[in-house]
Amino acid sequence: MRLVIARCSVDYAGRLTAHLPSAPRLILVKADGSVSIHADDRAYKPLNWMSPPCTLKEGAGEDEGVWTVVNKAGEKLIITMEEILHDSSHELGVDPGLIKDGVEAHLQELLADRIETLGDGYTLIRREYMTAIGPVDILCRDADGQTVAVEIKRRGEIDGVEQLTRYLDLLNRDPHLAPVRGVFAAQEIKPQARVLATDRGINCHILDYDALRGIEDDKLRLF
Repeated sequence: MRLVIARCSVDYAGRLTAHLPSAPRLILVKADGSVSIHADDRAYKPLNWMSPPCTLKEGAGEDEGVWTVVNKAGEKLIITMEEILHDSSHELGVDPGLIKDGVEAHLQELLADRIETLGDGYTLIRREYMTAIGPVDILCRDADGQTVAVEIKRRGEIDGVEQLTRYLDLLNRDPHLAPVRGVFAAQEIKPQARVLATDRGINCHILDYDALRGIEDDKLRLF
């Protein structure tokens, strides 16, 4: 990972245009190729970013101090450096991934044992399918034989959709698995997360913890 703190301005040109005027900012360049620009008052959310796959070109000559990041759609993130205050690179290695709490870990185990919950004809490939950026909760195949990556959360929010999106980008580069589609599974899925998932072609699935455990509810049924 490369960390650059610089006084810079940022312009984004793509489906929309955006401009960040000159100010001191943190620029993160990650091993997966992503570039993100951060302020000191936005928690973890970047001011602007470019997701992989993308390429970063640092200008030379008359363009020295101008970074141009281009993604596969031709969208550009142009960072104009005025003063670099810090520039360092660090090798972080492969992250072991988020250690889930007991409920999420149990949901994963139960869903793997009852993978047909996602639909008739589903078969399990494996749990904790390791990738270069962490483990996919469940990798399986649907009734048509297509590979499906499942991300499991207790409460599904936008961050979980982003995480699954990164896994799908990586898995779809593997010719032995592609095409790979995604399922975002949780006990509760926030409306914003559902909208983002749907926009990215990711299916949402609500998990009933008691049903997965084989516990029937005691409500009266009309069937």
